[in-house]
Amino acid sequence: MLRLIPNAITLARLCAVPATVWLILHDSLDLAFFLFAAAGLSDALDGWLARRWNAQSPLGAMLDPVADKALLVCSYLCLGWRDVLPDWLAILVVFRDVVIVGGVGLLAVLGQPPRMAPSMLSKCNTVAQILLAALALATAGFGLPDAGLLGLLIVVVAVTTTLSGLAYFAQALRRGAAP
Repeated sequence: MLRLIPNAITLARLCAVPATVWLILHDSLDLAFFLFAAAGLSDALDGWLARRWNAQSPLGAMLDPVADKALLVCSYLCLGWRDVLPDWLAILVVFRDVVIVGGVGLLAVLGQPPRMAPSMLSKCNTVAQILLAALALATAGFGLPDAGLLGLLIVVVAVTTTLSGLAYFAQALRRGAAP
């Protein structure tokens, strides 16, 4: 029974995406913060539990990145739309993920499905994206002062998003097929 919990947490994160989007678009940024923060924390929790309980599964390996991408892409699109984060950053985050997913799909169609093991840079990028979105929601939702941290995280996310995207592209080129 314990082996099912990590996948259930991942599914809950995926199910939190529409509610998070709805809350952001309806200007309930304070509530969106709590839901997004819980979903963001669940990203670390499900993986940790799966490793701790030796409950890693092919389903979890597939669902976890889907839930991550759905949460982050949808949140960044909405935060850009609501002018909580810069439009260009939302476009950058979405573009990187579309190129990666498209590249993986293309490689699979070509009979060269890539091994999906995120790099440390990509993991740092995901953490930075979660922290930035959570901080942006908290700042806008609760009227908190920014103190420059938001601007710093915007730069960090822009850099890690770009570098991790380029790293995936270089990895695909080394394999002999561009994404």
